[in-house]
Amino acid sequence: MINDNTYVQLLTGSYFQSFVNKPLADAASAATGIIALSADSRAQMNELADKALAAGGKQSKDPVDHGFKYVRSFEDLDGHLREIAYMDTGAFSQE
Repeated sequence: MINDNTYVQLLTGSYFQSFVNKPLADAASAATGIIALSADSRAQMNELADKALAAGGKQSKDPVDHGFKYVRSFEDLDGHLREIAYMDTGAFSQE
């Protein structure tokens, strides 16, 4: 459970195969997409990314700091690309 509105289900490859009618991609050798989650704060973003890395994920890119948007990227245990992002909407002009 990420929060009251967001859940992530992690499945073994064989169980996931029962949900789809096409072959599973090898995420260790090919990018299949990026699943991104938005955090409520930079601290929460770092907490979630740190938990993913502590659970065995690996950093896929250096953290990105655009001043108003912060992103941490990692691969899960199967090589799928993930991102946790925080957007500081207060940094935008009221115009």
